[in-house]
Amino acid sequence: MAGTASPRSEQRRAAVTRFLAIASAARTVEITGLSPLGGGALQENWGLDARFSGGTLDGEQRLVLRTSAATGVAASLTRVQEFAVQKAAFTTGVTVPEPLFASEDPAVWGKPFFIMRRVNGIAAPDRITGDPTLDPALPAIGERLGRELARVHTIRPPWPDLAFLAPYADSGPIQQIARFRAYLDRHSTPRPVVEWGMRWLETHIPPPARPVLCHHDFRTGNYLLDGTLLTAILDWEFAGWGDPDEDIGWLCCKGWRFGRLDREAGGIAERAPFYRGYEEASGRRLDPQRILFWEVMANIRWAVIAMQQSDRYRLGGARSLSTAITGRRATECELELLMLLDLGGIAAHA
Repeated sequence: MAGTASPRSEQRRAAVTRFLAIASAARTVEITGLSPLGGGALQENWGLDARFSGGTLDGEQRLVLRTSAATGVAASLTRVQEFAVQKAAFTTGVTVPEPLFASEDPAVWGKPFFIMRRVNGIAAPDRITGDPTLDPALPAIGERLGRELARVHTIRPPWPDLAFLAPYADSGPIQQIARFRAYLDRHSTPRPVVEWGMRWLETHIPPPARPVLCHHDFRTGNYLLDGTLLTAILDWEFAGWGDPDEDIGWLCCKGWRFGRLDREAGGIAERAPFYRGYEEASGRRLDPQRILFWEVMANIRWAVIAMQQSDRYRLGGARSLSTAITGRRATECELELLMLLDLGGIAAHA
């Protein structure tokens, strides 16, 4: 009969109900809504509405259950690791959805997951960068993003509960370049412009900075806006120890401007308000040449990720059209590398 839940979905709902009751110490839990949410290229997010009686979540609650998609990329954290990173960010005062519970028990969902509070807002980058009614507020939003990122970067190794993150000695620029080159060496499609860009990076590595927690995907599309209010920084699956300028170069990478190439900070603002917010909150003066280095790295990393996404479709069994066509973005990165490393592009960052 149409609309009847399958036995598997009923079993899953019952298992999640039991898990929530135990985790929250509630007398009873009733799930009133459970459905997939849109967005998320690498993970699955489910809207979960529940009614708790007693315990730490007494009353009506709007939650999100986040778990892994059927295919992924090697650089992604596990969901339980992502939960720990998001918890560290939350306790530090970063604007993130409160992480509540995590589980690796396959009897609950079939794969690891974590549960967080659901926050109002939109993340769709085309709606954010293309909405003219937001234009007057965008510089202030850019400045707020700078302040949020500065707070993320107050998390430094060693940090309780983040011992699973690879040491920075294993994830610095030399190591990143080596991993990208190894991937390209195995790939069937040659990418000479990307290889050339990697050679430039090897000859321009800046002095090391004190490592911090980097979001590693801090960009438009990974935060929520409720009107003009920033309500959450999302998607911590790539977080790790790194150079603080990595996150700045990533947000300013042209691939994340979503049609607004005139707004170099994530397609929403000029660099100045974003830089100002970061500098005022961090007390650190940004160096344009360091950011150029990490912006070049961002384009190479994005090119490789785009190819990996395409590989998920060609070789890994993913059936999403958006995943399949992401590979074309690697060509856009190559064009941007040629423009950035032109003498005029380098001079513009001076």
